Amino acid sequence: MTTTAGRSAFTDWLLEGTDEARHARHPGPMVKRAEERHQRRWWQVMCLTGVDYFSTLGYQPGIAALAAGVLSPMATLVLVALTLLGALPVYRRVARESPHGGGSLAMFAEVFSWWWGKILVLVLLGFAATDFIITMTLSAADGAAHIVENPLVPHWLHGHNMAITLVLLLLLTAVFLKGFAEAIRIAIVLVGVYLGLNLVVAVAGVWQVITAPHLVVDWGHAMTTSHGSVFAMVGISLLVFPKLALGLSGFETGVAVMPQIKGGAGDTEDNPRLRIAGARQLLTTAALIMSAFLIVTSFITVVLIPEREFRTGGSANGRALAYLAHQYLGDGFGTVYDVSTIAILWFAGASAMAGLLNLVPRYLPRYGMAPEWARATRPLVLVFALIAFGITWYFDASVDAQGGAYATGVLVLITSAAVAVTISAMRKRQRGKMFGFGLVSVVFVYTTIANIVERPEGVQLAALFIGAIVVVSFASRARRAFELRAIEVDFDEKAAWLIDSIASSGTIRIVAHDLDEARDREPGEYRDKEADQRIESHIPAKAPILFLEVIVKDASEFSTDLYVRAVEVDCYKILSVEAAAVPNSIAAILLAIRDRTGMNPHVYFEWTEGNPIVNLLKFLWVGEGEVAPVTREILRRAVIDPAQRPHVHVDS
Repeated sequence: MTTTAGRSAFTDWLLEGTDEARHARHPGPMVKRAEERHQRRWWQVMCLTGVDYFSTLGYQPGIAALAAGVLSPMATLVLVALTLLGALPVYRRVARESPHGGGSLAMFAEVFSWWWGKILVLVLLGFAATDFIITMTLSAADGAAHIVENPLVPHWLHGHNMAITLVLLLLLTAVFLKGFAEAIRIAIVLVGVYLGLNLVVAVAGVWQVITAPHLVVDWGHAMTTSHGSVFAMVGISLLVFPKLALGLSGFETGVAVMPQIKGGAGDTEDNPRLRIAGARQLLTTAALIMSAFLIVTSFITVVLIPEREFRTGGSANGRALAYLAHQYLGDGFGTVYDVSTIAILWFAGASAMAGLLNLVPRYLPRYGMAPEWARATRPLVLVFALIAFGITWYFDASVDAQGGAYATGVLVLITSAAVAVTISAMRKRQRGKMFGFGLVSVVFVYTTIANIVERPEGVQLAALFIGAIVVVSFASRARRAFELRAIEVDFDEKAAWLIDSIASSGTIRIVAHDLDEARDREPGEYRDKEADQRIESHIPAKAPILFLEVIVKDASEFSTDLYVRAVEVDCYKILSVEAAAVPNSIAAILLAIRDRTGMNPHVYFEWTEGNPIVNLLKFLWVGEGEVAPVTREILRRAVIDPAQRPHVHVDS
């Protein structure tokens, strides 16, 4: 069975949505209505990002206890302070300035142009991939730990964390291959149940502490014995903060899902005011809920659970609140808590997958740094799933082993967001905010460096992601360099009239002219160019011609809209366009002229001087180089039938 363009039904299913994604920059009414059907209120979307953010309660108290010991509550207070006074204001600003889900990457892409901007985005994508992929693998591994530690689970499952983790990842992959339209509805149920159960555990834990005051006395004595003065405790809490960075994991996902937030009648594409307000409410509410839970749970876990149980192999390792649920509320309630925790940890991977599926198609295909199939959801799901399987195998499904890589990805993204909003405040001359965001940036830069020094495996893994993304991206860019690369070709009214006018003469002749932006257009240049071409290419003296000039503004861009306007210099008629590459734009304009007039135009070039290899590199990097043969090759690849191709002439 075959379908569109001779493709199999399976290929059509796999690539479903590619065409819609390609034209997402100019969505029509039907596309917009389809998007609106999947949008929800901010608190409902909060649950989608919350399956990532809130799920860290499954392992964060245990990680804090391992990192800070009896100082866990104090170290958690440092985390909460930086959450509410640092990360939250930063991402509220990101939500306002990047309301379409691009996050801090989009802000950097606007500030830094040309190739340096693209490379910076690729590097940040590498860290984002580290963050989101490790979210999937770490959450699934922690879900597996909750399964095998449950006393009601058959004994033969113990020790099979790897297999269980892979099964959870496989189920996650299956969800995305089928579709993810009901993700928010599922997330609402999971988050509501999970937070409710955690509230019960927290209240039970606080009650145990109140009814056994000697436990608090013992905890206080342990702190003073081990660390002495309050200043020493505060200092140590500040030093161990980088190890607690996992508690900041939900912010980047929070801005990534912004397109899912329902706006209002007053929203526009450039200023979706109500969507921005909803996103800021989402971020604030999630941060306040998470902060309250972190403070309470870090206290009750360190007071009620023996230190040895937090260590590798201990019953509370990676599952401190589950330990309390079984210990004080019984195995029945504990099992319900385990099921809820496993479900939200599993679905935390869904939130991370959604973030990846938003970021990768937004940048790489648009930059020409990924194949067109990378705009489709299902092929990317398979790619990310294979990577997640490999990461799980590499870390042997260990939660503790993946903590460093996870923290590195989270911290780099938050640091980049802090720097991006600092630059934004600087450009807008908001000195007070520039100073405040700058201070937050310094704190996160320190935290990131400290985390990298402490756990270098995180940046090593991120470097692998970055290297792979950069190599694959530039290889794809080189491979796709000979595509037309024009999204749309439009002619202004006068340009359209000139084309129709010259078509009425029976032959359309276009002379490619290299315009030096440093000089003004001089009639003598066109007179000399016309004379040379009429002699070299045997153009009749009375035959009308049009000059075509392509002005390269940013060669690092890939697909662009071409708006061709007419220019007159003395008696010479010129078609002028700004684009990313000369030969690709010429080829696209020639085909647009052919489609408009029904006639194959003739285009005339001069040979380019210089080394062919150097000219090829110039074409790949600056969009120019050997224009004539490259234009013909682009036309050859774009039009199968030679009789339908524009005619390319090169003088001798």
